[in-house]
Amino acid sequence: MGNMNGKPVGNLGDSCMPYDYSKREYGTVPMDGRPTFQWVSEIAYKNVHRIVSRGYDTTELMEQGYGIVDVLFIDFQARIPTVEEEKMLNYIMILSLEDGLSIPAVMARMVAQTKTFLTQACGASILAFGHAYGAYSEFGNMLDDYLKRAEAEGKTAAEIAWVLVNEKADSEALGVSELMLKDPAANRLLARAEKLGVAGKYIAFTKEIVAAAQEKFDHPVDVDMLGATGAAMMDLGFTPEATWAIIAVTRSFAAGAHYIEELEGGSFTRLGEALTPKEWYTGCEDRPVPPLANRDKIAKPAQTHTPEEWKKAFDQRQKIPGSGFAIVEEIEDPSKKTGTKSLGR
Repeated sequence: MGNMNGKPVGNLGDSCMPYDYSKREYGTVPMDGRPTFQWVSEIAYKNVHRIVSRGYDTTELMEQGYGIVDVLFIDFQARIPTVEEEKMLNYIMILSLEDGLSIPAVMARMVAQTKTFLTQACGASILAFGHAYGAYSEFGNMLDDYLKRAEAEGKTAAEIAWVLVNEKADSEALGVSELMLKDPAANRLLARAEKLGVAGKYIAFTKEIVAAAQEKFDHPVDVDMLGATGAAMMDLGFTPEATWAIIAVTRSFAAGAHYIEELEGGSFTRLGEALTPKEWYTGCEDRPVPPLANRDKIAKPAQTHTPEEWKKAFDQRQKIPGSGFAIVEEIEDPSKKTGTKSLGR
């Protein structure tokens, strides 16, 4: 408990301590029944001879002619897929890999402008997969929840689709929107799944949701890429969380190409270099800074004293862009927002 002079360190010798710290044991002491820290994995192991994923030697998989798509099924589902399933996931990943100057690609390019590492740029692109962009987890768990509800309540898929659309009409993860009215990619994806014979209950349910939404909404809508991709991936046996991971990482491959192109352009934005013209500014007009002596004449306190004053002040603050007053705060459990079923074990 002491230092080199034998004196107590800090308060460790205080008579108010509930125990004598000087008599506490050093080194290894008997286990007290609590579980020890350990990481074990059912996914893979590695030694000097081989890397084994779900029991399959990955070198042997490669030598036999299996590809990365096959190993995704092995990693996430512990099985080798059928030829049709392998073709379908290939189709989905190719569609997902490049999306032009999408938000993930732009994020990667912005990070590249700071002359940072490619891995950080790809990480930024994955972080762009929020609830408005690529909410595969939320979409997939929504399908599962309503299908279970249909079974519990004795409803058909069409009937529960109506319930879903009425309750989730404003959801960003509905999978039905006006985004794909001129783009056939989403419907082509569903048609491909049907042609390969891998379309199942999730694609069928998504079509019921589309039909209900088209009847409910007063503007044209159709299945979008979130709905088509999410439903097809779940019919392939992937969970909503696995779907989100696979699509996000697939998109990061393209983000790497965008990063490299930005890097090869040779221009970087150094700290303090970028200028922002007044033409880009839409706030208050230029105004003189008042003398401190006039402060009391122009200062406006934030405090209000009646509900009416508070409401008026709040309405005024909501009109100030960048103030945060126009943001509707998320106060629910974030795991429920993403669709993750549980935290921990």
